[in-house]
Amino acid sequence: MHCLAPNLLLLPLPTASRHALPQTPPLPLLLPSRAAPLHVASARSPSRAATPVSDEDEDEEEVDEENDDDDLDIRDADDEEYDEDEEGDEEGVDEESDGEVEEEADEEGEDEREDTASRRRESEEYKSRCVAKLVAEVREFGEDIIDYNELAGIYDFPVDKFQRLAIQAFLRGSSVVVSAPTSSGKTLIAEAAAVATVARGRRLFYTTPLKALSNQKFRDFRNTFGDHNVGLLTGDSAINKDAQILIMTTEILRNMLYQSVGMTASEGRLFQVDVIVLDEVHYLSDISRGTVWEETVIYCPKEVQLICLSATVANPDELAGWISQIHGKTELVTSTKRPVPLTWHFSKKYALQPLLDGKGKKMNRKLQMSHFQNLSSPKSDFYYVRGKRKLRTNKNEQGNRSPLDISKQVQLSKHELSNMRRSQVPLIRDTLSQLWENDMLPAIWFIFSRRGCDAAVEYLEDCRLLHDCEASEVELELRRFKMQYPDAVRESAVKGLLRGVAAHHAGCLPLWKSFIEELFQRGLVKVVFATETLAAGINMPARTAVISSLSKRIDAGRQLLTTNELFQMAGRAGRRGIDTAGHAVLVQTPYEGPEECCDIIFAGLEPLVSQFTASYGMVLNLLAGSKVTHNQKESDDVMVKRSGRTLEEARKLVEQSFGNYVGSNVMVAAKEELERIQQEIQYLSSEITDEFIDRKCREELSEEDYAEISLLQKRLKEEKQIRNELKKRMELERMAAWKNRLEEFESGHLPFMCLQYKDKDSVQHTIPAVFIGNINLFADQKIVTMVEDDSLGSGKQKVDSGEQVYYPSYYVALSSDNSWYLFTEKWIKNVYKTGLPSVPSVEGGPLPRETLKQLLLREEMMWDKLAKSEYGSLLSMDGSLDTWSWSLNVPVLNSLSEDDEVERFSQEHQDAVECYKQQRRKVSHLKKTIKSTKGFKEFQKIIDMRNFTKEKIERLEARSRRLTRRIRQIEPTGWKEFLQISKVIQEARALDINTQVIYPLGETAAAIRGENELWLAMVLRNKVLLDLKPSQLAAVCGSLVSEGIKLRPWKNSSYVYEPSSVVTGVISYLEEQRHSLIDLQERHSVKIPCEIDAQFAGMVEAWASGLTWREIMMDSAMDDGDLARLLRRTIDLLAQIPKLPDIDPVLQKNAQIACSVMDRVPISELAG
Repeated sequence: MHCLAPNLLLLPLPTASRHALPQTPPLPLLLPSRAAPLHVASARSPSRAATPVSDEDEDEEEVDEENDDDDLDIRDADDEEYDEDEEGDEEGVDEESDGEVEEEADEEGEDEREDTASRRRESEEYKSRCVAKLVAEVREFGEDIIDYNELAGIYDFPVDKFQRLAIQAFLRGSSVVVSAPTSSGKTLIAEAAAVATVARGRRLFYTTPLKALSNQKFRDFRNTFGDHNVGLLTGDSAINKDAQILIMTTEILRNMLYQSVGMTASEGRLFQVDVIVLDEVHYLSDISRGTVWEETVIYCPKEVQLICLSATVANPDELAGWISQIHGKTELVTSTKRPVPLTWHFSKKYALQPLLDGKGKKMNRKLQMSHFQNLSSPKSDFYYVRGKRKLRTNKNEQGNRSPLDISKQVQLSKHELSNMRRSQVPLIRDTLSQLWENDMLPAIWFIFSRRGCDAAVEYLEDCRLLHDCEASEVELELRRFKMQYPDAVRESAVKGLLRGVAAHHAGCLPLWKSFIEELFQRGLVKVVFATETLAAGINMPARTAVISSLSKRIDAGRQLLTTNELFQMAGRAGRRGIDTAGHAVLVQTPYEGPEECCDIIFAGLEPLVSQFTASYGMVLNLLAGSKVTHNQKESDDVMVKRSGRTLEEARKLVEQSFGNYVGSNVMVAAKEELERIQQEIQYLSSEITDEFIDRKCREELSEEDYAEISLLQKRLKEEKQIRNELKKRMELERMAAWKNRLEEFESGHLPFMCLQYKDKDSVQHTIPAVFIGNINLFADQKIVTMVEDDSLGSGKQKVDSGEQVYYPSYYVALSSDNSWYLFTEKWIKNVYKTGLPSVPSVEGGPLPRETLKQLLLREEMMWDKLAKSEYGSLLSMDGSLDTWSWSLNVPVLNSLSEDDEVERFSQEHQDAVECYKQQRRKVSHLKKTIKSTKGFKEFQKIIDMRNFTKEKIERLEARSRRLTRRIRQIEPTGWKEFLQISKVIQEARALDINTQVIYPLGETAAAIRGENELWLAMVLRNKVLLDLKPSQLAAVCGSLVSEGIKLRPWKNSSYVYEPSSVVTGVISYLEEQRHSLIDLQERHSVKIPCEIDAQFAGMVEAWASGLTWREIMMDSAMDDGDLARLLRRTIDLLAQIPKLPDIDPVLQKNAQIACSVMDRVPISELAG
């Protein structure tokens, strides 16, 4: 078993997503050793503990140094006790034996890695030889010899059952839908189909959702079939495009099919194509791109066999049924079995334990919070007996009861349970140690932010995970890579890479990511910190997948992972032919524990949902008929070259969408059930009204008892109303008192404070922070606008309660967990006299308050709403690396005494509190009086029945919402959008939908690939572009495709190249045309984005002018990967221009020049 050196000190990790990295002494080496047990005495670590790397503010918390006094509780996932010989072994290991063990492990690891690589090479060579042999035999003896046994024989391992069934279905001539877990070997089915197709002398198209995946499949297929048999088609280049196996993205195939709708394969552009493979077909549910997969199936000629490969989903039968209905005979093959079994684990601070019970049907009972209650008690500590960890309790208080008895009797509040969860949050070094101890590396560690991934690598730079020979090999490969692609090296990641850790996310150059993937597959990288894009089909399996959080940030805030997303990431674990088991490790966070993990795991897979939407390209290609040609004598002559489809014919195609198919089968049943539920809700609601309860009381109670209780209930209702008004007055007086005190702190030192709120589960949270000031001091429109959008602008809206008129204000604070907080007086618990002194850090420098203000203004202002009330909201946002050192100076609350608290209670507030208390006692006394009445027992039964009915209504309403959401998902909307778009096209003079005559603008738009084809055509046909130089044309094209590209404000500089004045003028001119098109779209309710943005045009112009990558990226505020993606998009658009109809030759020539200049290393699509 791999473990850490016995004298190793693992220093705590800062939260990478927002904290600066503290200066710490170099970490000792982390050497693999199969004999030396792990013993980490982290109490001796001089650094301050912090929480794990994550993209969440709330996932971080400072941990007292005294918590490190306990040794790490690290065990095998299947073991319940410690190894009894652990301590004895540890004592017996001296320095000399350590060296021998390390040397032996070094050699053993190297041998194992070489054996694995050798087996892989031999397997590939065997398969390639068998394919060549089979192709030769088919040419000699005929294609009748192709059967399942021949195809299975090209592999040197047994074919799984689901693979056999799919291959047999393909050989019967059926289309096939395969639904199986990630990394289960679905590609083998497509590979076998490719062998049969090539042997027959026919062609196969293989489509993927990602360019990176297309490039990977291109390399893999060339290894098997030879370079001459495999081609690659991308948006801006083609390699061997007439090859028998052609790899491409699904969008490219969809655009090819536009020209062949209604034709046979031989008549259209699919000449000699027998098979189309749609890999990752579950992308059909993707909101932005799913329509491409539906259109591909709809337009595909019926004689072409489809092989659709999907991850496990809830409704593969519906997908297969739909394809069978519109395309032809289709067989479904499903499998839930993984070739490498997956084991779920849960990482806490002191232990890695099984997440599920022995049967895998429910949560491991040892992970329940009650099991850890006794472990958190300050009155208990741990001791060891023969290596087993025991609990020692105070016998004077606990007697002789067992820990289990104690935990059953200790009832903790929700706040205490929340604090207990926080204490169980592991640092990244804790989880990494657990993985190492249990021999669970290499691992892919999913963190849902680029900053989180990079900071994790940066902190682990001094943690060595590689043997000397492995490190030397990485250094050699890095040297080779640097010689070939000097500008593609990610310098900030080199040190970590030499230690065995790397980051993989969209901010990296594609060349660098490919390099990391290659090293990882060769076992030269042990941990890759990656965003979830790595789970989307890239062949990069690991032994373990670590998911750092169950939620991720989206534009609208934070969102929990779906079951499908979780399984997609976990599916990366387990390498076929290498590992006996794969491991998925979920991590404790302050708000997500094993219960939430199990909720997602057992929630059930989500179904595929149709995302079919109409576009300008679809409408133009489906309706276009004759083209307008101008006769030299009569300019109005129209020559009909081909007939277009009528609207009715187009409607039949559009209504073949997956959504309509599902709707026709499911919609009726869903609506019937929804109607039944709503009727039941209506009936039950009538049984909880005051009138019904009153009538029921009259029936069940005597007249005397009814009169008594009715009178008391009426009084209780009145008294409660008075109590609520007094409570509101008390709160307003409290806030008014705080408002006056906070005004005193707008200058001078920055006081410490405590904020408090309750989450959706009513768990109370307290937040230590340092007060900065009122938002009015910031004079920043982004913050002011955001607060106004929250419907409570600072000082602009009053809260009126009787005679009280109060104007809440918003303030800013920085918390100890390095999060910014935006709050009103409502959320303040305490303010303290002590704080950060108002002294500049360097002589003559800015004061702390000004420094923090500037740091806040550099943030992206992506606030999350933690709580809301009529007195304003409490909002939170991740801090940055620059604010990390400031947050470290905020003390924990228990270090601040009551004497430090600022006196804030006014006499008015104290009077309001006393009135409220008196009224509350009055209400309580009245309740007791009602309980003592003679008829209360019968009355209580009626009330209990009403509460039970309310709960039943809530369950029915939840079911109703789910059904409504499902119905909305399957409600066919494609045709309505189609008609709306056709009206825009008609008014824009791109197509006459009555005569199907397509005009030059429509011809250009129909041939373009893009999000808004009409807008792109309008720009490219504009004569203003003819006077531009190639680099300026590239800049304008870049401004059309920069959606989603962002500056990274946490980087040291916010520098980007500015576009030339000519480019700026052209973009401003085009902006006016854009507004005209937007107005036209709005008139017809069309919501297709129409973008142009000059922000990054200067970067594109600089690259197209010949500047080097190093010059452009020096002090740039953009990530390498973002700029590369923008440039690739620009090249893709430029490469289309020479092929578009009715485009000026001057523009086409300039586009070719710009394209050839820009397509160079390190962003060249096929470099390497």
